[in-house]
Amino acid sequence: MNVENSKAQMRKGVLEYCILSILSKNSCYASDIINKLKEAKVIVVEGTLYPLLTRQKNAGLLSYRWEESTQGPPRKYYELTDKGKEFLKDLDTSWDELVKAVQLIKVEK
Repeated sequence: MNVENSKAQMRKGVLEYCILSILSKNSCYASDIINKLKEAKVIVVEGTLYPLLTRQKNAGLLSYRWEESTQGPPRKYYELTDKGKEFLKDLDTSWDELVKAVQLIKVEK
């Protein structure tokens, strides 16, 4: 087995959760989201991000607004909807439970 492949699969599994967590703090432009994910070593490219943002928007978790930019065309800023905030709360609980379960398993070594 390839460790890098396993690490990539783990990142993919939490990517949607990470996007919602980033947007819970404030609305963001897609490039801002990518930069924050890269800073956290959850590496993602635009080709991966945009379909996820579209899926989350279509599910009613996100909304967006257009803002004029001084550096080119208008930018689309994403933000959580009320439904997205509730969904993120549920994910937070699930994440905490998962982390605890993994820690218990690791301790049993």
